[in-house]
Amino acid sequence: MTETRAYHHGDLRRALLAAALEAIEEVGPTALSLRDLARRAGVSHAAPAHHFGDKAGLLTALAAQGFDLLAQALVQAGDDLLEAGVAYVDFAVRHRAYFEVMFRPELHRVDDAELTAARERAGAALRSGVAALPGGGAPADTDRDALSAWSIAHGFATLWLAGALPDRVGDNPRKAAREVLSRLAT
Repeated sequence: MTETRAYHHGDLRRALLAAALEAIEEVGPTALSLRDLARRAGVSHAAPAHHFGDKAGLLTALAAQGFDLLAQALVQAGDDLLEAGVAYVDFAVRHRAYFEVMFRPELHRVDDAELTAARERAGAALRSGVAALPGGGAPADTDRDALSAWSIAHGFATLWLAGALPDRVGDNPRKAAREVLSRLAT
């Protein structure tokens, strides 16, 4: 490989992560291979291992990025728990490759410091929406309510992505999520 080709990306780590997202969209996270990733990025087959060590290292980096993006989406939703739930579903639909990696602990290093911090940022954003509910309770209640809200939004997102919801739900995930999640607030 020529030196020019080895450095044509400028930011090889970012190029490899982008290629990994593309590959996951096509074949899923378990079928991802570092060799195919290198081919997609136009680099030597050793380049991904140089940056991430192995497949688990690559998927750990993707999961951390995903949790940071999710945290941003939840923060943008503000303290409205319904809007946070809709934002969660929207994130899952728009960033499916990230979503498929983030919640598969067997694929990445769950104890990685960067991943742990990103996961905590997303959790804190969700808990802030729960804490803002009228009559917000003790921290234990907030944690329980946040787990409930997360479970419901995650379940809806997972069902949507699997195509397992009935046709009557429609084809707009944000609208459908808002209708379903708002039933809990009444």
